[in-house]
Amino acid sequence: MSEATVGHRLEALDRALGISFRDPELREASLTHRSFAFEHDLTITNERLEFLGDSVLGLVVTDLAYRMYPGMPEGDLAKLRAAIVNMTALADVA
Repeated sequence: MSEATVGHRLEALDRALGISFRDPELREASLTHRSFAFEHDLTITNERLEFLGDSVLGLVVTDLAYRMYPGMPEGDLAKLRAAIVNMTALADVA
């Protein structure tokens, strides 16, 4: 698929979703898996965004658990966070 075709498809996706990216490269990165990038000799992938998203998810889950269970010891909070984040990871795979 040509770069122009991909660009048109991404613009069509934006219109269908009713969104506009200030940085089109960020959109492209979010949709580019490492294996696809390797096969097509691309340098941009979603891995850095995945890392950022995992960190944000961890922060949100930590904050929520901390507020919901004020008496829970740190070790138990850590186990709860790990279980919740792992459930999310498993849901992504499913």
